[in-house]
Amino acid sequence: MLNLKIIPIWDIPEWDTQYFTIINIFWEIRMIKTIFSEEHKHIVTQLKKARKEVGLNQEQVAELLNVNQSFVSKIESGQYRIDVVQLQKFAKIYKKSLNFFIK
Repeated sequence: MLNLKIIPIWDIPEWDTQYFTIINIFWEIRMIKTIFSEEHKHIVTQLKKARKEVGLNQEQVAELLNVNQSFVSKIESGQYRIDVVQLQKFAKIYKKSLNFFIK
């Protein structure tokens, strides 16, 4: 588990900007690893496959989910992560079990 000490910004000397740079780099790398993991790629691939199997386009799916088409596009392109609740909604629309999407 990550052990971070919370320090008020006014207690950090101006010259210590490297601290923030290191933390930002850590979180950026962590997000990249998660978003581009093999498991995430598999879910994205299966989402696109399921949508095409039921003959829907992204706009139709977005309307059913009550979201913008760009949201569906960003999920399918891997730019957005999808949580379990969202995945359940997609699965219901596509008439698939959650196991279909999980490797």
